[in-house]
Amino acid sequence: MLAVTRHDVPAEEEPGFRLRAEETLDALRACRGHVATRACRAIDEPACWLVVSEWESVGAYRRALSTYDVRVRAVPLLATARDEPSAFEVLLDDETGSRSSDRAG
Repeated sequence: MLAVTRHDVPAEEEPGFRLRAEETLDALRACRGHVATRACRAIDEPACWLVVSEWESVGAYRRALSTYDVRVRAVPLLATARDEPSAFEVLLDDETGSRSSDRAG
């Protein structure tokens, strides 16, 4: 599963945002089920940032968010995210092809 948050970061706030992003990456990296996390800036709109993390499962992601270290280190960054859907299940990729949904029926 992917967790994607978008952030509006004015140029003068970028240094602080990057520090919070580093703290978030460190906290998430230590969690079981974490695959990768990236902080990305839009090329055409440099005030727009994404934080994208990949997880083995929804359960791994939710357990990570409930750990003390993640709440202390990542929540300050996640609190600045736009209010929009952020958790996505992968249903098609180039490695495994099509997958069925893990969502309850």
